[in-house]
Amino acid sequence: MNNFIFHSPTEFVFGRNTEQHTGRLARQYGARRALVASGGVSARRSGLLARVCESLTEAGITVCQLHGIKPNPTDTKVYEGIDIARTQQCDFILAIGGGSVIDTAKAIAAGVPYEGDFWDFFSSKATVGMALPVGVVLTIPASGSEASGNSVITRTDGLHKLSLRTQYWLRPKFAVMNPELTFTLPPYQTACGIADMMVHVMERYFSNTTGCELTDRLCEATLKAIIDEAPKVMNNPGDYDARANIMWAGTIAHNGICGTGRDEDWACHFMEHELSAIYDVAHGAGLTAIVPAWLTWMQAHNIDKVEQMARRVMGVTPADVEGAAPGAKPRLVALEGIRRLVNLWQSLGLPTNITQLGIPEPDIDTLVCKLHENKGPTVGAYVKLDHTMTRQIYQSAINYQPQ
Repeated sequence: MNNFIFHSPTEFVFGRNTEQHTGRLARQYGARRALVASGGVSARRSGLLARVCESLTEAGITVCQLHGIKPNPTDTKVYEGIDIARTQQCDFILAIGGGSVIDTAKAIAAGVPYEGDFWDFFSSKATVGMALPVGVVLTIPASGSEASGNSVITRTDGLHKLSLRTQYWLRPKFAVMNPELTFTLPPYQTACGIADMMVHVMERYFSNTTGCELTDRLCEATLKAIIDEAPKVMNNPGDYDARANIMWAGTIAHNGICGTGRDEDWACHFMEHELSAIYDVAHGAGLTAIVPAWLTWMQAHNIDKVEQMARRVMGVTPADVEGAAPGAKPRLVALEGIRRLVNLWQSLGLPTNITQLGIPEPDIDTLVCKLHENKGPTVGAYVKLDHTMTRQIYQSAINYQPQ
């Protein structure tokens, strides 16, 4: 096990009607003039935006607003939010929404006190050393951004989709989490969120660091809980307990605890970022189009964790490969685990190859070029993937079918 720092200072306020506490919480963390960031029309149509703004006003907080943040958020809205926050002298950023809104709010929070271009933080030209405090009212469980110091933004000039990771400055001060706010999410959006949180766990699980049995088991338990609850949520969107478990799983998947003491991978996320930057696909769906091909490539190059996940998470038993030669059993177990994962994602209505995303002829040359331009000569850690390897995985993912 590696040395590690686990820092998770966010106050999570979880349960029914918890959005009523937003004003008190924001005031508690120093808000006097808050920029409220939100997405499309759903928060306004449901009345959530009005309820939250009323809560802020009742707490004596002046409200400014930024609307229209879209999935796969871009720098355009970040610049707009920075301008509003500076002009209105905002001292707090409140995100109402899912990962795209929260990530935009974090980028604004870092950019307001910074004299240069906020993109310097994402392009590694500068380090965040100051930021406005951020609060969250979560409506889409998926990204776990309510629990992390991370943000992902796409620069429209050149379509560079990059992530910023901070340990301290951009972790939200509080996250209001009412599972009832997720009851009306469209099924596809719910499924994409489930996939995203699963892959957040996998990016940490697939590690060569030894001596991490507890962290392995935390990852496995989180994945198994998501797998158990996902069909319940899809079959009965108003199942409060299932929604609550899925919402909390998304937080646990990305608050850092599943990565303690180990090297992490993140190759699948980096490869997907190029897909969604160029083709504007839903992030969770892009992941389910990449991960099966990545896993299949990995079982031929570093099988240990693929086989372990098949046994411990996907429930593959020796009986499932009965009669196989001893040397072939680990590979067959791994492949059966991948098949079960693919079947799960397909049952949720998700694509499991790039063609099913509606991209039958992706520009592999551009994907590979931009991936390594943005992330360096190799990506990942479970196996360090060079240009040739990522090309093979992208190519396999076009029309992937389980072996």
